[in-house]
Amino acid sequence: MCCRYWTEESPEIRAIVEEMNRSPLVEKWQKTVGIKCSGEIRPADVVPVIAPDRRGQRAVYPMRWGFREKTLLMNARAESAATRPTFRKAWAGQRCIVPASWYFEWEHLTDGAGRKKTGARYMIQPKGSQMTWLGGLYRIEDGLPVFVILTREASADIRFIHDRMPLILPEHLIGEWIRPDGDPEALLAAALTEMNFERSAEVSA
Repeated sequence: MCCRYWTEESPEIRAIVEEMNRSPLVEKWQKTVGIKCSGEIRPADVVPVIAPDRRGQRAVYPMRWGFREKTLLMNARAESAATRPTFRKAWAGQRCIVPASWYFEWEHLTDGAGRKKTGARYMIQPKGSQMTWLGGLYRIEDGLPVFVILTREASADIRFIHDRMPLILPEHLIGEWIRPDGDPEALLAAALTEMNFERSAEVSA
């Protein structure tokens, strides 16, 4: 799963923010909850997200993290999004990329009595990259865009932390992923799975 991520104030992020600032949605979100462009990002924050414009071309919009159902849904499983009623329309034609520097995950442990507990927090990003391109889905709620982050089975090297990880795509496939008429199933095999990770100072969620 993914319930926290971090964005550095890097040249890549600054360029994305500048592109987002051309959207009229910026003013609408600023009048309500504001927009967060760097630092630790949490569910319900409004952040820059890459998605197609009306012509199907790449653009950047401010979006809130979470679909509002009975609870706030942060994630969707890539394996089942195409068939779940909550996500299937977005899977078919409303896909997005959430730019991050890395994401956070907490160890999920079981003690001697079989009780589950949370362990150390880790910072995780793809090997050989300073950016983490998180695959997501978006929809419109009350006239404003919102998103969830897709997850998949964790790769072997980080499975000791958690059995799920975000769907992370290589930068050159961003355009293909967000194409409304694209085939997301065909891109799943290209997801990045080799990760760098290190323990963070925080030890509890």
